[in-house]
Amino acid sequence: MKSLLYFRRTLSFSSQFRSDKPSSRNTFLKSNIKDSIITRLCEQKKFKEAIDILCEQKLIEEAVQLLDHIDRPSALVYSTLIQVCLRHRALEEGRRVHAHTKASNFVPGVFLSNRLLDMYTKCGSLVDAQVVFDEMGNRDLCSWNTMIAGYAKVGQLENARKLFDQMPERDSFSWTALISGYVRHDRPKEAMELFRMMQERQNSKLNEFTLSSVLAASAAIPCLRFGKEIHGYIMRTGLNLDNVLQSTLMDMYGKCGGLKEARGIFDQMVGRDVVSWTAMIDRYFKDGRREEGFALFRDLMGSGVRPNEYTFAGVLNACADNAAEDLGKEVHGHMTRVGYDPYSFAISTLVHLYSRCGNMENAIKVFNQMSRPDLVSWTALIVGYAQNGQPEKALHFFELLLKSGTQPDQITFIGVLSACNHAGLVDKGLEYFYSIKEKYGLMHTADHYACVIDLLARSGRFKEAESIIDKMPIKPDKFLWASLLGGCRIHGNLELAQRSAKALFEIEPENPATYITLANIYASAGMWSEVAKVRKDMDNRGIVKKPGKSWIEIKRQVHVFLVGDTSHPESKDIHEFLGELSKKMKEEGYVPDTNFVLHDVEEEQKEQNLSYHSEKLAVAFGIISTPPGTTIKVFKNLRTCVDCHTAIKYISKIAKRKIIVRDSNRFHCFEEGSCSCKDYW
Repeated sequence: MKSLLYFRRTLSFSSQFRSDKPSSRNTFLKSNIKDSIITRLCEQKKFKEAIDILCEQKLIEEAVQLLDHIDRPSALVYSTLIQVCLRHRALEEGRRVHAHTKASNFVPGVFLSNRLLDMYTKCGSLVDAQVVFDEMGNRDLCSWNTMIAGYAKVGQLENARKLFDQMPERDSFSWTALISGYVRHDRPKEAMELFRMMQERQNSKLNEFTLSSVLAASAAIPCLRFGKEIHGYIMRTGLNLDNVLQSTLMDMYGKCGGLKEARGIFDQMVGRDVVSWTAMIDRYFKDGRREEGFALFRDLMGSGVRPNEYTFAGVLNACADNAAEDLGKEVHGHMTRVGYDPYSFAISTLVHLYSRCGNMENAIKVFNQMSRPDLVSWTALIVGYAQNGQPEKALHFFELLLKSGTQPDQITFIGVLSACNHAGLVDKGLEYFYSIKEKYGLMHTADHYACVIDLLARSGRFKEAESIIDKMPIKPDKFLWASLLGGCRIHGNLELAQRSAKALFEIEPENPATYITLANIYASAGMWSEVAKVRKDMDNRGIVKKPGKSWIEIKRQVHVFLVGDTSHPESKDIHEFLGELSKKMKEEGYVPDTNFVLHDVEEEQKEQNLSYHSEKLAVAFGIISTPPGTTIKVFKNLRTCVDCHTAIKYISKIAKRKIIVRDSNRFHCFEEGSCSCKDYW
């Protein structure tokens, strides 16, 4: 025994003793004093006291070894060792203590068996726990609850439910353990059914833990009526509404569409923490109420509560989704002022924000400030360059990613394939596509297939596209067929367009985009009777074309335009300016592209229909509202049409402006009569 204890300490003797620091010498002296105490205790056979000291020093292995020197360990000794194994999650040592009880013919009572159950379940060994449970001659409520909670926590819900149904009696913990297990593992309906059963059979008052789990189930379904029912119960019974229960209620209302009620609870909360603020702000954004989300974020800035990286990331993502670059810059400035963790994932969100807003200068600036860019940052930069008409840079940064030792994932390859797509690099794109599986061992996703089909269809390589579709191991989705239909529109492939449209009609028969694209293809071919059939089919189904809208932000105010819009206060000036531009454009050689105008009307009327598309109105307003030389940045919810693309090239040259248009597909940067997409889009 002496040699065992002293040998362990001797290993670190020289390094401890050589230190000139008084604290190191003191630590060394204290440890030697403890060793001598343990040795004396063992000589006096005061093993319990020795074990206590070793456990205090976290020398669990040595403490367990002392069992071999005790003739008949007491229940207290075993209990102490099991408890310390539980506390430090020392599973192997815990197994040795358990084995020792069997070897010494010690029969543990219910209390000690429950400690073993607790130790095994919390150390992740449910097999050992089940063995102990099965061997127990007597079990109490704690025994059953420990096993049910253990199974429920790891998702073995069938085993948990089997025990739950077998147990002779239940308390609130029994019900809550299983209900929370169902919620945690995405089975909210079963959680609610079990709660209904609990209400029928359990007479005791519900506690906040049960109610929090049930509210989470209501949020996951979502079911506002049931959530309100639980809220009503809380109010009637006068249960203490602490911050946890209030946060759960707020989350339930937010996810169930009761944003007004969620805000009401938020406003009532005392001592709101950053988690509550972040959750409420995030809920506004997810509900599409960005102005209220941004307003609440500004309230947070003045509240004295310090935002965390989740807050910043949520607001920045909302800025990216809404192209609110100016507000994103404000948030960036605030992050800089308060100081932020350079390894925070919020920094990756900054790269994403600037990329999505077409500001690649700022995106690369933020990226270069990162000492160790993560995969999210690399991917955001690659996708950003691809969408902003700089595919060569996108592929360059992909090669740098590989050289950095960072492994690309499936999302990264979506950016890479998009870059090839925008640049028309068909063979290079195919090479990357096949490397996903062959070189990097990743599975092809539906998005990868959609990208490669888009790549082939845009370039008119339809036979290769059909070959890949026919051989792919997963069912083609709507994005793939839409990509193929888009390629058919470019090249006028009627037969394949009809096949693609048929597949899309089966997948999403209510989507107007398919009808409109097919009608455009027929219109381009002069097949007006077919156009009429498509339009009649839309009318019969009650399908309405999604209106194209464009918006531009001037002096922090967003101005939205629809096709032919005359509601804007400066509508008269906008239309007059467009009329002047139209004359100058035609003098420069512009010819309106009426191929895709749906109605079979005179050419003059077709030109009139094209003249007031939403992006043209937004661009015109931007020019007349800003000083000469100011860059114009317009956003559109749909893909910009061919005629508008051509027209804006002329406008950029005549007005001597850089004009950036982000449509639903990518950025187009118009300058001096040309576009960054090189007319391949």
